[in-house]
Amino acid sequence: MSGFDPAALAWLAVMACIAGAGAWLARWHALRRGLLDQPGERRSHRVPTPRGGGIGIVIAWALACAALGLHGVLPAALAVAAVAGVLLVGGVGYADDHRPLSPWLRLAVHVLAGAGLSAAVLAAGGASWLALLALGLVPVLVNVWNFMDGIDGLAASQAALVAVGLALLAGEGVVVPAALALAAACAGFLPFNFPRARIFLGDVGSGALGLALAVLVVLLASGAAAADRPGLLLLAALPLSAFLLDATLTLCRRILRRERWWTAHVEHAYQRLAARTGSHVPVTMGYAAWTVVAAVSAVVLLDSGLKSRTGIVGSFVLAGLLVWRLARNAGSCRKSVGSPSDDQPE
Repeated sequence: MSGFDPAALAWLAVMACIAGAGAWLARWHALRRGLLDQPGERRSHRVPTPRGGGIGIVIAWALACAALGLHGVLPAALAVAAVAGVLLVGGVGYADDHRPLSPWLRLAVHVLAGAGLSAAVLAAGGASWLALLALGLVPVLVNVWNFMDGIDGLAASQAALVAVGLALLAGEGVVVPAALALAAACAGFLPFNFPRARIFLGDVGSGALGLALAVLVVLLASGAAAADRPGLLLLAALPLSAFLLDATLTLCRRILRRERWWTAHVEHAYQRLAARTGSHVPVTMGYAAWTVVAAVSAVVLLDSGLKSRTGIVGSFVLAGLLVWRLARNAGSCRKSVGSPSDDQPE
């Protein structure tokens, strides 16, 4: 797939339709089975809402990777690892959406998916450092997306924007069709989840998004565009920065305070802001604006040196720390709002 020719547009439309149809069917199934997230002190919504709508994204991503593998665009080993990984992560998330599982069992599955991607990198001739990156990145991003899936439209919109940012950084190669397929799948799901959720992603969806983004970062690092790998990986961190900063800073704070950091909570900056404003829409849009600026900055810096890239990334980290602190202080007085929370840490 190259450019936005008719075949490319059809490819993206199919991904969006699969994800949308999956969300619609998942909502029907959840309502019949009573699979509803109930409001509570550790939730950011006040209306019982179906969960599990991300199953369509799982199917779309798996089909996209399989198609890219069959057409020789994606190396066979990596295609198998991507498909198996999303089925593993999505499968354990789907099971957890129906009956809560041990967080350590879910983490073990995430690590297994990372190990599969790591082995595929080595089988495809990738460097050992890239295999180690894959091993760690899968469980990290799977859980980051699960931590951050707590208000309307946030996790899916961020995944779509990050995917587009990674595609722009790659410029060409397998990252582009794979990333745009993920973005299209998110676009197909979002009408069911934003501006007011009719169904939540569920663990099946948030985990799949984290897995898919980990695969894209690994592909970006291993591709022809990654001749300057350290610098490119720094730039790839920019589109991910909104979620990485909020999740990491909140997790560290909870650990330092000796709280049960693996349990559900409403301590993230985005949750505090949503409680403060009484609406999820401005918060989701604010995070989207940050990610757009970060992705554009990354693309602009493609021709710069490593020193410039490091300086800009450092600036984003410092700015993110300040924003996180201000957001938490601004939202210290929490109030319940009519929107979802899937914030069930893995």
